[in-house]
Amino acid sequence: MEIWPAIDLRGGKAVRLLQGDYSQEIIYGEPAEMARRWVGLGAKRLHLVDLDGARDGHGANLAAVAEIVKAVDVPCELGGGIRDEETIRQRLEMGIARLVVGTQAIRNPDWFHWAARRFPQQLVLGIDARNGRVATDGWLETSEVSAFELARQFEDDPIAAVIYTDISRDGMLLGPNFDAMAEMNDSVPQQVIASGGVTTLDDIRRLADLGMAGAILGRALYEGQLDLSAALVAAGEGPPD
Repeated sequence: MEIWPAIDLRGGKAVRLLQGDYSQEIIYGEPAEMARRWVGLGAKRLHLVDLDGARDGHGANLAAVAEIVKAVDVPCELGGGIRDEETIRQRLEMGIARLVVGTQAIRNPDWFHWAARRFPQQLVLGIDARNGRVATDGWLETSEVSAFELARQFEDDPIAAVIYTDISRDGMLLGPNFDAMAEMNDSVPQQVIASGGVTTLDDIRRLADLGMAGAILGRALYEGQLDLSAALVAAGEGPPD
């Protein structure tokens, strides 16, 4: 199972939000420094989120993203504010390996079908759910769309993966919603990456046993509750090179 250390960006800094609440922010420092730290400990890839872009639809943290791409030599994926073809092209030209699309996929599924075929294996469907319902606009709005129904709409599209985040667990250090993760993994043919609440090595082993393709690690890494090198071993990615 792949391990994706997360770097959430807001105002040019690496931060974490508790349950996606912009008023509950923890600042951890400079994004490029965080990127070098995780790669130095063995990370083989990084998950970046432009929180300002997710909320406002504008790439407010592009300078920080560019610094990360320059600082490390591992694939980076980026989510937040990816809502049109021009943005996709610009981000890929920056050196981002793949882009996570969430809000625009639910608002305009026809566009996402087209985009997935125009950029095969370079887009990831990001599904953020609160009580099983899809949240959009940086988690500020909750729709009536079922997370699993949304995922199945795109089961025939050449997307790289589905990232499924349970908002109620994100940043809370409570462990993942294993039942929901397993249901999503069984719902679509694409790889599914678990996000939200991954806190212990047992969490990682259990997600791997469920057949998840990957897990995104956030607050538990930053606060020292998870050791990245041990997490890589637990996921089956082995010790650092």
